[in-house]
Amino acid sequence: MTRIPFEQLPDDVLQAVADKTGAVHQAVTVSGGMNSGIASVLETDSGSVFVKGIPADHPQVSAQRREAAVAPHLPTSCPRLYWHLELDGWSLLGYEVVDGRHADYAPGSADLPLVEAALTELQGVTAPTDVDIKDAVDRWADYAPPGTLHLFAGTTLLHTDFAPDNVLIVGDRARLVDWAWPTRGAAWIDPGALALRLMEAGHSVDSALTFAGRFPSWRSASQEALSALGLATAALWREIADEDGTEWKRSMAERAATLAHAPDGGL
Repeated sequence: MTRIPFEQLPDDVLQAVADKTGAVHQAVTVSGGMNSGIASVLETDSGSVFVKGIPADHPQVSAQRREAAVAPHLPTSCPRLYWHLELDGWSLLGYEVVDGRHADYAPGSADLPLVEAALTELQGVTAPTDVDIKDAVDRWADYAPPGTLHLFAGTTLLHTDFAPDNVLIVGDRARLVDWAWPTRGAAWIDPGALALRLMEAGHSVDSALTFAGRFPSWRSASQEALSALGLATAALWREIADEDGTEWKRSMAERAATLAHAPDGGL
């Protein structure tokens, strides 16, 4: 998505933001991420605000609206959403500024206990029933082995995308960001999603699975359920790599297959 400076938004949109924040004194465009037409840190009369936005007619606008709807239900490890505006062809979210760095998942990283703490907090959150979010049974319907979809059902609020870009380290805390795809399902799904990302960062299969085992939901899940997730994840990444064979996607597909077929049963 083409990114533009905040100042190029329509005048009435700029005024609507100023009505929320007070006068805007500076707007600095953020370089990271690919899914926002606007991504700027504003310095305003009321303090710093991170604004992300996309055109209201963009296919991803429904995901941004879902992100706004789920925000009040998120744990404290997630940045606070201050406001959501839609006018003059734009959908904008105003967030608490999280001035951090991307998490380091490498073996032995001091960030790993912080990531564990953030996910432990999330594991205790029940998915809201008043927000139209995806169900895990539906998300994995095309990939799970026959007869296993019922194992993905649950009531926990899941993030499912633990790419390091989505976990920011701020001081002694990990903050979970980018909630465009909140999911309702079995709690053990998130530790499994994280395990694959740990392998991407250099962990062995055994190390990644040991880390997943730190979470009670993972330890209490049946082997059938964990195997179903592993096979579904491998099938999903195989499809992604087949559609776009860039090197990192092929590598993720290979890791997912390795994780799903680990000698000790893997996932």
